[in-house]
Amino acid sequence: MRALVVYCHPDPKSFTAAVLEVVKQKLGEASAEFRIEDLYSNGFDPVLNIQHFTDYLDTSINAKPVQRHIDNIKWCDTLIFVYPTWWYGLPAMLKGWLDRTMLPGSAFHLPASGENRIKPGHGHIKNLAVFTTCGATWFWTQFIGAPGKRTILRGVRFICARRITTAFAAHYSMDSSTPESRAKHLARVKQMMNKFIASN
Repeated sequence: MRALVVYCHPDPKSFTAAVLEVVKQKLGEASAEFRIEDLYSNGFDPVLNIQHFTDYLDTSINAKPVQRHIDNIKWCDTLIFVYPTWWYGLPAMLKGWLDRTMLPGSAFHLPASGENRIKPGHGHIKNLAVFTTCGATWFWTQFIGAPGKRTILRGVRFICARRITTAFAAHYSMDSSTPESRAKHLARVKQMMNKFIASN
């Protein structure tokens, strides 16, 4: 397993950081190769500016500003996202990472003339996991539609291998969480990581 862990949270003392530590621990115990992309700590620029937008469809140059990220994505066979859910979706930093790194020519291939469906470009990615927190309850998150979860486990999943292993765990009602609920969630993440890794 070669895992790229995309981590997105501004506070190194957050509960999300604790979730990341569990993910790293389990990958280490499994002797998996892994790389951590800490978007805030690494100062990633999530803004798709006018030049990026202008070059977006030009597959000969669109990847150059984010080449290291593209290389990491090509290197991995496993993508793991660790982030808080804000306003039912992805943090702006993480959404910007997707905007800037999931590019035509690498992440997907645009339809040829007469076609109407994009073709996946990340068929080498066979495992996809999301570990997040949600301030809202499970019920309210589902009522809104869980757009963050859908973006990754439907949108990103579509451009990966056809047969793919997925995992998802969220601590709902995070705004009213307790030490007990947080400990229970970390234990769940451990169990899910064990199962996720064992399936490979």
